[in-house]
Amino acid sequence: MALSFFDQFMSPTYMGVPLIALALVLPWILFPKPTSRWLNNRLLSLQGWFINGFTQQIFLPINLAGHKWAALLASLMIFLITLNMLGLLPYTFTPTTQLSLNMAFAVPLWLATVLIGMRNQPNHALAHLLPEGTPTLLIPILIIIETISLFIRPLALGVRLTANLTAGHLLIQLIATAAFVLLPLMPTVAIMTATLLFLLTLLEVAVAMIQAYVFVLLISLYLQENV
Repeated sequence: MALSFFDQFMSPTYMGVPLIALALVLPWILFPKPTSRWLNNRLLSLQGWFINGFTQQIFLPINLAGHKWAALLASLMIFLITLNMLGLLPYTFTPTTQLSLNMAFAVPLWLATVLIGMRNQPNHALAHLLPEGTPTLLIPILIIIETISLFIRPLALGVRLTANLTAGHLLIQLIATAAFVLLPLMPTVAIMTATLLFLLTLLEVAVAMIQAYVFVLLISLYLQENV
């Protein structure tokens, strides 16, 4: 029973071929395509409104040099939200519950922001490793601590997204199993459990959107420090 709860996080295979690639391609198929008409339909208008609002909020504190990242971060935001939301459907697989996938997103983007800072303003980038006014005896210790905190950022990005989605999916499956078992024994308790499951599902929808936003927001903050 304990192992079956974690089976949902295993990459599904068909005839020995992993289907995680199909799960990653599916969101791009669902997105509405641009049209050559003068007026967009409601879905395209809604998508454009969301992208404009998101980019304005994320890139407001970032100078013009960082606005080149707008298309990349907006695409990543929509992609993560779609993956997280599709993973809440029955009999589906959530690729963002895999730490390897999240690290594949986090490490290159974090490394790009660090390299941009080291190339454009190396003195300012290195100054983050030593706070101003530090006592002489604490300088080596603080440099080591700040360096560790710098290199642990991508790990924190990947683990945060993985842990929140994994915990939510496990909790939903545990409560759903409890409601199914209690239904023939205690129908009243089973109905209360199902109500709790419904509320938890609504919470997980919010978590799916918030975690995608937090992932991109933290990358934008790292970018802000280095441009």
